[in-house]
Parts: sequence; C-alpha cells; structure tokens
Amino acid sequence: MTATTTDTVRVLAISGSTRTASVNAAILRAAGELAGAEVKLELWDGLAAVEPFNEDDEAAPGAGVRAMREAMLAADALLFATPEYNSSLPGQLKNALDWASRPYQASALHGKTAAVIGASPSGYGAKFAQAELRKVLTACGADVVGDELCVAKAHTALGEDGLPVDEELRASLTALVMAVVAKVRG
Repeated sequence: MTATTTDTVRVLAISGSTRTASVNAAILRAAGELAGAEVKLELWDGLAAVEPFNEDDEAAPGAGVRAMREAMLAADALLFATPEYNSSLPGQLKNALDWASRPYQASALHGKTAAVIGASPSGYGAKFAQAELRKVLTACGADVVGDELCVAKAHTALGEDGLPVDEELRASLTALVMAVVAKVRG
C-alpha cells in the first residue's frame, strides 16, 4: 500500500525481546512518541504467542501466527527493534519471520516497508543482530529502509520520560521513522 501525503502511516512496531521490561520495546515506544501525528505506531506484543515454525502446519497455522500475519498485513510498514543474543537475532523473532514469510505467495513481508533498530546493554548496540535481521527481512522480500541504528548501553539511553537522553539518538530515531514514512508515501 502507498499512503498519500495526508494519510496517517500505520507502523507496526515489533520488539525481538519478549521480556516485560524490554529496552527494545521501550525504544519502539520512544519512536512512537517522536514520530508525530502523521504516524500511528502500534507496539505489537504477540511474539511469545507465535508457535514454533513447522512446515506441516503451514496450511493451518495457529492463532499466534494468524494474529501476527493479520497485524503485519494491516500495517503500512514494520519497525523492528532487536536485542542481540550470541551475536545474532533472538530465535523467537527469527521463528516469527519464518512464519510471516510463508507461504511465499501470501507472505506478510513481501514488498512491506521495514526498518531495524538494535538495542543492547553492550557497547555495540546489537550491531550483529541488526545485520542478521536486515538480511532475513530482505531475503523474505521486505523493503528495508534507513540506516543502521545501534542503541548501545540501552539501559541508560532513555530518560524517565521514556525518550532518548542523547539528542543524537533522538534525531536518529526520528530520522529512521521519517525514512519509513517517506518510503510508504513513495
């Protein structure tokens, strides 16, 4: 879907972490706050409910998979924030993307505008996980936009108001969301 310049762009935000106090979910909430009125950012919290991928179940996936696909298909774009586990993306997120990409003819990712953020307590900001996630999204047919955005030392990156304490991070986060908006509006 291509939104007009006056349409609100609907962005589904997906954290690769299932933790209740996830810094990646917090970064996505901050992105929503910074995005402005032209963006409706919805934080999707159903990752833990997505069943393990099994090609035998592809024709009749479970409720978690169906809910994820419906949410992705209803959105104009996707914004992911991933932690880094063992220098890669979390298994539950990869599992969800495997489901979203199948069957190929009905993929919820094919042609979908997407962007990636990585947040971790390390000094690298999930750099490797972001690269893996961008690769997987591209392989699934998503149109990945924007520059890499590594949020290092993420546990201190946001203030009590939930927004980035660093102006450079605030500007980078806003710019990434605006790159998504620009791509959707084409």
